[in-house]
Amino acid sequence: MVPPVQVSPLIKLGRYSALFLGVAYGAKRYSYLKPRAEEERRMAAEEKKKQDERKRMERELAEAQDDSILK
Repeated sequence: MVPPVQVSPLIKLGRYSALFLGVAYGAKRYSYLKPRAEEERRMAAEEKKKQDERKRMERELAEAQDDSILK
């Protein structure tokens, strides 16, 4: 087996700098996208409430128009 090679300090610095910059970019991007995602979830929940209410009203209307002996 070949013994490990001594890595240049410049390469180490570059690798750790890239790692740090990637983490910093990810944190910044996350803080940018989080409020947008919350707003989208809020709007989707409101739309779902409206659709559920619309379905409930349609179901009640269909039941009211249904001619059945059982009523």
